[in-house]
Amino acid sequence: MATRIENINSDIINWAITRAGNSLEEFYQKNPSVEEWIKGNKKPTIKQLEDFTHKVHVPFGYMFLSNPPKEDIPIPFFRTGKKMNDKVSLNVYHTIQLIGERQNWLTNYLKESEYPDLEYVGKYNERSNYFEIVKDIRDSLKLPSNWASKMGTWEEALDYLTLQIEEIGIIVNFNGIVGNNTRRKIPVEECRGFVLVNKKAPFLFINSADAKAAQMFTLIHELAHIWLGESAGFDNQQMLPANDPVEKLCDQVAAEFLVPELFLREKWKESKDVKYLSRIFKVSPIVIARRCMDLNLITKTAFFDFYNNYIKEYQFKKDNQKSGGNFYATAKKRISLRFASFVNNAVNENNLLYRDAYRLTSLKGNTYEKFINEYLYQA
Repeated sequence: MATRIENINSDIINWAITRAGNSLEEFYQKNPSVEEWIKGNKKPTIKQLEDFTHKVHVPFGYMFLSNPPKEDIPIPFFRTGKKMNDKVSLNVYHTIQLIGERQNWLTNYLKESEYPDLEYVGKYNERSNYFEIVKDIRDSLKLPSNWASKMGTWEEALDYLTLQIEEIGIIVNFNGIVGNNTRRKIPVEECRGFVLVNKKAPFLFINSADAKAAQMFTLIHELAHIWLGESAGFDNQQMLPANDPVEKLCDQVAAEFLVPELFLREKWKESKDVKYLSRIFKVSPIVIARRCMDLNLITKTAFFDFYNNYIKEYQFKKDNQKSGGNFYATAKKRISLRFASFVNNAVNENNLLYRDAYRLTSLKGNTYEKFINEYLYQA
């Protein structure tokens, strides 16, 4: 006979349902048996309660707490036009947890392996000149100011830039879902990205559900956070920063790094065609438009019109794209080849169990083995 749970805390049940982004009324319509638990008409079996926790993404042990746990994120989360908030959706919260776990493991591994601290982390502060920061970032990445002009497209420029960033010790994760769970999407309007900063292993997270146009800007914005030594998350609505000095400075760094002011003003005299300029600078048209607004070459109204039309076109193309693609090619960006190589080294050194490697990479069994053997060193 199945064991049933006698005492169910209805407040915890309701908290778990709404925490997962559900309406209580709609959830109970679809899951009438759970409502019967609340009313006291039925008692769930252990299996039924486990199934419920999987559905709402909470640990089983939470069901026996007296009060809902406090789940604050460990970083400030900036929102354009709004106050900073430490509350995010469950999917964003779990992603920050996942990346944080990877960072904690790698930091400890690097300490044990006697890797030195990264000198550029926290090298500047919010009072620093953004031109200085841009120059230092370029020097660290070994990139001349015209580096992007050597790329065929701005998509290639994004890939090359990511590679250079990882070469200096930073882990970059591109993902639009929680781990590999395609049913748990990370909304772009809530989170364009976040950065977890420390001296050993800074981690950048870019929401890959966003237009690649915006991803490059987010990438450099986050990189600036590392030079300032400040962890943060952000939504950067319409590619604009929150009203915070650090956010504004990171935005200035990103803009100048991608589209140097002097070079743009020079080219603007030749042509005011945003798409033409995007090909010159090897960044997306949306980044050019944003930079032109910053430099008062176009009005805010013109930029917002351009931005909104660009995003609509992007969303239309995305909606009409065939889904699919190579899982392992996607996994390379979700995990980071640099991070995966450290995990693989630790496994080979008998410093990490396979089960922990599976957890850290969100890959299991044969999938993990195939990724390591066939894709890790074939970037």
